[in-house]
Amino acid sequence: MTIRVLVADDQALIRAGLVALFTAAPGFEVVGEAADGEQAVALTAETAPDVILMDIRMPVLDGIGATRRILAHHREDPPRVVMLTTFDLPEYVYTALGEGAAGFLVKDTPPERIISAVRTIAGGDILIAPHITHRLIETYAQHHRATTVGAPHLAALTTRETEVLRLVGNGLTNGQIAQRLVLSEATVKTHVKRMMGKLALSSRAQAVVVAYETGLIVPTSPNAERSR
Repeated sequence: MTIRVLVADDQALIRAGLVALFTAAPGFEVVGEAADGEQAVALTAETAPDVILMDIRMPVLDGIGATRRILAHHREDPPRVVMLTTFDLPEYVYTALGEGAAGFLVKDTPPERIISAVRTIAGGDILIAPHITHRLIETYAQHHRATTVGAPHLAALTTRETEVLRLVGNGLTNGQIAQRLVLSEATVKTHVKRMMGKLALSSRAQAVVVAYETGLIVPTSPNAERSR
């Protein structure tokens, strides 16, 4: 199966490099390139990409705003959005995932890992670059916890769906969750689908954010992190 890729970046050199990378890689087709968020929104409607490599900082409309508009207008079979940036600030990670982005990579990621990341994301998983760990999401989510702990919408979930949400929040794939809970992968997929439907989530990445925001996953303390 060919993965259709759209590249959106306002820096012509970086955009050209990504286009060349995916043009040369087997199993990929570059269906368009955009220099700003508005172009990315328009080209998504025209070309129906499977994955969008989306720069965060762009003129006219930034990457997060473009992601929000794209996913709002393509609720059925939406494209998977990978945010690209030179910055790895936790608020960028948190905001991008909250808007439905499926991954987050910095631009100095080696080419082979960018290819691998896009394959992973096209397959339905989320991905955050190794050094942009869940600790960054935890740090930023902690600031929002006072108003979200015990959010009543989690009451709509069954015990099993709540456990699945916790495991998704910890970054486990459906296969890993199936092993952990001793279930079939098809059953796990059903639980994930029902959980996301009840919480009105459009991506697993948003489920990660909800798991932290609601206190289902407790952030590790900075001291504990340093003591490892």
